[in-house]
Amino acid sequence: MDNYIKTATEQFETLLREQVARTERMAELSKPVDYANLDTLVIGVCDGDGIGPIICREAVRVLEYLLKDKIAAGKVEIRRIEGLTLENRIAKEKSIPDDVLAAIKECHVLLKGPTTTPKGGTGAKELESANVALRRELDLFANVRPVCVPELGIDWTFYRENTEGEYVLGSRGVEIPDVLCCDFKVTTDLGTERIARAAYEFARNNGKKNISIVTKANIMKKTDGKFARICRQLAEKEYPELELEDWYIDIMAANLVNPAIRSKFEVFVLPNLYGDIITDEAAQIQGGVGTAGSANVGGRYAMFEAIHGSAPRMIEEGIGEYANPSSIFKAVEMLLRHVGYAAEAEKLSEAMKICTADDAKVKVTGDRDGATCAEFSDYLFATIQ
Repeated sequence: MDNYIKTATEQFETLLREQVARTERMAELSKPVDYANLDTLVIGVCDGDGIGPIICREAVRVLEYLLKDKIAAGKVEIRRIEGLTLENRIAKEKSIPDDVLAAIKECHVLLKGPTTTPKGGTGAKELESANVALRRELDLFANVRPVCVPELGIDWTFYRENTEGEYVLGSRGVEIPDVLCCDFKVTTDLGTERIARAAYEFARNNGKKNISIVTKANIMKKTDGKFARICRQLAEKEYPELELEDWYIDIMAANLVNPAIRSKFEVFVLPNLYGDIITDEAAQIQGGVGTAGSANVGGRYAMFEAIHGSAPRMIEEGIGEYANPSSIFKAVEMLLRHVGYAAEAEKLSEAMKICTADDAKVKVTGDRDGATCAEFSDYLFATIQ
């Protein structure tokens, strides 16, 4: 037993030193890119697993359609990046193989399909989530997820911290066999301040006032307590016009389905794990996780993706071509807005409103009774003005 405790203590010291070193790299990685002054904007595309290659194929068609003039003029390059597949990651025993990561870092923004994470306890090497690894390697500290349901008075934007919390060390916990396991949660001052600032800047620039800080600070007193405290201190010092409210994650999960209160919420700022869970709930209110896109934004890099998984069941049943591309199309819209192509993004947004309406001529159901992914794309192209 003493040997196990000694080994765990040494491992924890290593983790602490690594996290301190990470905070020292944050400032450099947070410097923003001026997309307007690039000679050529490089958009990388990684298909991922399961239905990823199918929906990414259609997403590339949309990008090529909307940006055809810019591509022809050499202002935009769409670069396909192979190798971010479960099979290759397992074979290389890396969440992101070195050659794949190098190729990604040569791009300015990344459009990514869903990736499968090997489950623990299956005998396979317990690789970290590719998403988590990418967020760390590219320092994509802000996960931004909008949810809008006008008929319900819902217009929410979630700012989920993306590089810390339970996820940063989730595959590196310690274990005393047959006795206990212990995982770690990390909250840094700089990591918290920059996600809060990103949320507050969005609110200020878009006429939003209500900010919900969502934690479990009554239980996680050190980590969540620090997160809530820094968020509030920053707002009081630099954003006095904002109206801050502190909420615990459990009651906020209830609030989102409470018609009497949910329409007052506007912008949320949350630690990593809570943001992961509650944005899926919010997406379900909007119409399902297949309807929502996600932006992962840092300074130097940005990654855009569908928020749903790789849907292995659909591939196993031979219905992958019937996958709904709405979420990846929303990610394309967010990518276009991020790099300054607002007009193209607006064209896509308006077309998607028509194509996903209750009276839409083409409907994707996720099964053979509905349209295929490609048929939905064709309908979208016919609708774009």
